[in-house]
Amino acid sequence: MADETALRALLLQGLAGDEAAHRAFLTEAAALLRAYFRNRLRGRPEDAEDLVQETLVALHTRRESYDPNYPLTAWLYAIARYRLIDFLRRAKHRAHAPLDGLDVGDIDPDYEATDAKHDIGVLLGKLPEKQRIAIRMVKLEEKSVRETADATGLSESDIKISIHRGLKTLMRLMAEEQVS
Repeated sequence: MADETALRALLLQGLAGDEAAHRAFLTEAAALLRAYFRNRLRGRPEDAEDLVQETLVALHTRRESYDPNYPLTAWLYAIARYRLIDFLRRAKHRAHAPLDGLDVGDIDPDYEATDAKHDIGVLLGKLPEKQRIAIRMVKLEEKSVRETADATGLSESDIKISIHRGLKTLMRLMAEEQVS
């Protein structure tokens, strides 16, 4: 694979009209892009290859936008990153498949919000008061750490520590419930 300097030279020669240099640039860029996309889309080589091709087209059609004052690979990977983001957004919309007759995001008629609130209330009830109050105010009521500290008379660091310890305990309690 070509390094930054060689790749930049190929692109600049291509911009000056050297078609062979431009083809060589695209070939070298393809190798870099293939590694980039395969690392990010493990287990989906066909999608990675599609993104390589899309990005090569974008590099070709936007080659005039390259500013020689900046590193070429930064420009190349920025274009690749935008292609990847677009792909992931499209894939997210395609992945909207029904589960057991319910679409993702639909309300499960067998499980109501009151059940979840009850479950959370039961779990929070098992925590020491300081942890319970800190989690309720910051995580459930969405108050800031400072607001919670002011309201309870505790320090901000005490609130943060209480939340951390409380969440750790909640995770342990939920794991224990799943085992039983």
